[in-house]
Amino acid sequence: MISWIGIDISKSNLVVWVQPQGEGFDLPNTSEGFVELIERLSRYEVGRVLLEATGGYESKVMAALQGANFKVLRINPRRARAFAVAMGKNAKTDPIDAAVLADFAEVLHASCDKIISPEREALRELIQLREQFVQHRDDNKRRLQQVQLPAVTEAIRGLVHYLQVQIKQLDKTIHQSMHELDAEKAERLISVKGIGTVATASLLVYLPELGELDRREVAALAGIAPYNDDSGNHSGKRQIYGGRARVRRALYMSCWVVIRHQPDFKARYDALRERGKSAKVALIACMRILLIRLNAMLRDGTEWR
Repeated sequence: MISWIGIDISKSNLVVWVQPQGEGFDLPNTSEGFVELIERLSRYEVGRVLLEATGGYESKVMAALQGANFKVLRINPRRARAFAVAMGKNAKTDPIDAAVLADFAEVLHASCDKIISPEREALRELIQLREQFVQHRDDNKRRLQQVQLPAVTEAIRGLVHYLQVQIKQLDKTIHQSMHELDAEKAERLISVKGIGTVATASLLVYLPELGELDRREVAALAGIAPYNDDSGNHSGKRQIYGGRARVRRALYMSCWVVIRHQPDFKARYDALRERGKSAKVALIACMRILLIRLNAMLRDGTEWR
């Protein structure tokens, strides 16, 4: 009998539910807990383990399960909650959430997550640290326009300078780390004018499936695929929805550079603007084409065209 596993994860605990057996148990979210979890799950013929993304608290247990050759899928909590409401389960507790995830694991048609390698996890931490430093730097630059006391101005300028030095150092470390993760993919991506070191590293970390999917799948995964809103005689405006926000953020500025320097993208963007599309809609359309071409380039092992 195939079993489906749902795990509700918090900072300190793992609440596990097994369907169709209807069995549940709690474990600590620690290395010792992971060992016991794997030992207990090994008693079942597990079809899939389903987790929610919980701000990073799920990463270690996910890596441990993948290392033990379990099929693991991580989903956005909104999807799990929508499934629970659709099934008429309005109450919310950790055991109920774990049971909902177990039920969802059985009916969900999706491929399992890429294995979290130590190199990918290390690069993710570097990128996120850089994002935090950039945010702090920009916040303090804006603060400089408001302060009046010279001592405060000098202190903020010193902090901005320090952050700028750290960001440059992180750029070098990220460049080295992304080549350690996947040198071939990194070189192909960074060869495209407009795709810099940080964008390349972000795509490797946040979209490891790049180069392994078809054009529709990769656009949907990044959240830049337009969805129809039609019913009967109503024909609504198509909109993007869901997907990975960090991938879109990485592509946003890169796509502006691509539009500026590559004639075919410039022509596409201008044509959309002339047809009355807003700048944001035109940019997202170009982002989708850019991602599709990058995906094809990595999939086929060709140079940028």
